[in-house]
Amino acid sequence: MNYATAKTIRVEEIPVIDVAPLAGDDLAAQRAVAAQMREAAERIGFFYVRNHGVPQPVVDRMFATSKAFFALPPETKAGVTINEIHRGWLAVGQAKMYAGAKIDLKESFLWGLELGADDPDVKAGKKLMGPNQWPSFMPEMREALSTYYDGILGCGRRLLRGFALSLNRPADFFASHFAKPLARGSAIYYPPQPPDLGETQFGVAPHTDYGGLTLLAQDMTGGLQVLNKAGEWVTAHPIPGTLVINVGDLMARWTNNRFSSNAHRVVNTSGRERYSVAVFFDPAFDTVIDPRDLLDDPTTAKYPATTCGEYIVGRFDKAFKYRQRAG
Repeated sequence: MNYATAKTIRVEEIPVIDVAPLAGDDLAAQRAVAAQMREAAERIGFFYVRNHGVPQPVVDRMFATSKAFFALPPETKAGVTINEIHRGWLAVGQAKMYAGAKIDLKESFLWGLELGADDPDVKAGKKLMGPNQWPSFMPEMREALSTYYDGILGCGRRLLRGFALSLNRPADFFASHFAKPLARGSAIYYPPQPPDLGETQFGVAPHTDYGGLTLLAQDMTGGLQVLNKAGEWVTAHPIPGTLVINVGDLMARWTNNRFSSNAHRVVNTSGRERYSVAVFFDPAFDTVIDPRDLLDDPTTAKYPATTCGEYIVGRFDKAFKYRQRAG
């Protein structure tokens, strides 16, 4: 038996975009970056960004902290077992991407926007919203992951400026929809994957992401693979100092499929442990996702309107074992 295979491609086949101009005031430079982002979003749904605004020491501390957490015994990590609002530790065996798939060979620690019990959305019982579940046995984790999360959200908001400009909309078109985002961070540990588990075993099985944008930091181990428009699985090489950005299903829907939400997977063939951290940057819970917002001719919309919360919760209920109830 062996691993699922992928075609090794040249690094530049997935674009690396310098997004520094999105933090400046030069509109012409911003539009030039926006055009690169749109080309990548339409062609493959993936690209890398450099000069993304998250300081390297913040990234390094996030990785060091997540590695230390995953190295703890399971009985210790179980003190923050994932709860009903999707915060905490998710053990191996608790996630699979679609019916019939094998369980994903990974562990995760999940967190999101920190909201207290007095927050109006929390009081209203909106799902996936509330306080994080930080481990008391590892107090440094809160600061390390929260600082990284804040930096990533800043990057995400700048990327949204670029996407809005690329669609010939005002630069702040998306801003109000992401002011209180349903944004989830996921620190992920992939153990070495033995080849005798076969070609249908994955760290993460082939899937598309559910929401708006995903911003991913990956270590140098490799293993991320992307399905291109030719139907080939290709390697998404680790590139130091960059983040991997991909379009999620809701953003593809919002753009009436102009942007592509492409399938991807992880196969850890390295013989080493692999670490990554994804932030799923989704709009506010009640945001209406309507393709007509971004169409010059609204009659060409391919999808009816939905809300972010309704869509994301529906997808979660199918993907995560802890959310599934008998009957």
